[in-house]
Amino acid sequence: MKFVKKLLFHRATFVFYSIAIQLLVLIWVIFKFKEYFVLFYGLSIVVSFFVILLILNNKSNPAYKIAWIIPILLFPIFGGLFYIFFGRNKLNRLTKKKMKSISSKSNEALCFNDNILEEIQSKSKTAVNQSRYIHNYANCPPYINTSTKYLSSGEEAFEKLKEELKNAKHFIFLEYFIINDGIVWNSILDILIDKVKAGVDVRLIYDDVGCLLTLPHRYYKKLERLGIKCCVFNPLIPLLSFRLNNRDHRKIAIIDGYTGFTGGMNLADEYINAIEKYGHWKDSAIMLKGEAVWSLTVIFLSMWDYLKGISEDFSKFRNEAAFSDSICPDGYVQPFADNPLDDEPVGEIVYLNMINKAKKYIYITTPYLIIGNEMTIALTSAAKSGVDVRIITPHIPDKRLVHSVTRSFYRILVESGVKIYEYTPGFMHSKIYVADDAYGVVGTINMDFRSLYLHFECGIWLYENSCIPAMKADFLKTLDKCRQITLEDIKSLKWYKVLIRLVLRVFAPLM
Repeated sequence: MKFVKKLLFHRATFVFYSIAIQLLVLIWVIFKFKEYFVLFYGLSIVVSFFVILLILNNKSNPAYKIAWIIPILLFPIFGGLFYIFFGRNKLNRLTKKKMKSISSKSNEALCFNDNILEEIQSKSKTAVNQSRYIHNYANCPPYINTSTKYLSSGEEAFEKLKEELKNAKHFIFLEYFIINDGIVWNSILDILIDKVKAGVDVRLIYDDVGCLLTLPHRYYKKLERLGIKCCVFNPLIPLLSFRLNNRDHRKIAIIDGYTGFTGGMNLADEYINAIEKYGHWKDSAIMLKGEAVWSLTVIFLSMWDYLKGISEDFSKFRNEAAFSDSICPDGYVQPFADNPLDDEPVGEIVYLNMINKAKKYIYITTPYLIIGNEMTIALTSAAKSGVDVRIITPHIPDKRLVHSVTRSFYRILVESGVKIYEYTPGFMHSKIYVADDAYGVVGTINMDFRSLYLHFECGIWLYENSCIPAMKADFLKTLDKCRQITLEDIKSLKWYKVLIRLVLRVFAPLM
């Protein structure tokens, strides 16, 4: 009874009912004025026609376009309106102006050192091209004076994060997609409260939809009473709105501008296997110390400025010790951010660059494998050219329909020589790329349309870095717990499952 009451009065239920009522009212109005139905139908056709023209001429992925065009053609009355509310990814002029101002400020804060690119170029033309792309289009430079540590599990990342948080002297910045009450968050919250009392500037950003089912409504007010400054990204409102699409999927922790974390781990108990949701949870993260943390700091502060509507002096949070301390050289480290506002799919192109330039192997872990034509061609072409392409996906899904779509891509990949493995103990949530013992990426970017085109994301590009052999070793160790998907497995699938997956795949970009 308590569960039913909680469900009935939960904010998510209220939002669902509110939007459903709005749709029902719209339908009622249509039928109420049925004598004007022909006129309304004609107007809907015109709207849908212009929406399709808009879709065809925008810069989004062709598969994403097709996924919207099909339902619009099938349901011309509501299809066009539905796209206007939920499919568009445009901001009003005021917001664009605000974002442009913050972006310019970030670019000024991230000073660029030409010598580092020249140094990378002296080692590899391929590497410098990848690094230059990130600098030019994500406006994030490479660094050398930075040490790194690859954290191969949520449990390891959690313990290291707590240890570093306890050492904070000046400020703590946290930005997470999901926060949930439990061992992980309560342990961290206790540390944050102690740090606030000690005069540390503690700030938190969390995504409202990501925390919709895990945090109470207006949880930020409780945190602010505790002295923790808080922002909620894109608050969910019970109205039909195209703003629902864009979420803050980043996971960033910054301590004193000297130590930084990112990776797949959110602040919830399943990430350290304290509770079991989808079998054993496999994740990963990376810890940075030194100059490269400045990029993560600017990424966080840019989001903070945008959400708060302020213009803060970023230089106050630049830790000069990170730039003056002599840190043992650990290759090249280049944090980067991606966002859906500039029509530049940075995360996807970083991935494509690694795949297309791989000569020996490329190993990938991802919770979702829902990819467009460009990524499919890149993976299959690499495998056909003799590159050892291996991908680990979950065996136990967190979303069954989405996992069915992931599996729908297996056939074309396996037929082309790509080796697909499923992590049999449970859910693979890690997002890593490692190639040729030289390149690596650790971050928050899934191989699906939402991560690649709709969400705010971040990652760390690595070249000749000590994390790369650690990432490779972790991948190969994880393979021992995986089952390879063979062509025989795919061909033996029941016909109705194949049909369901094919139908779902049409709408893959919307999932």
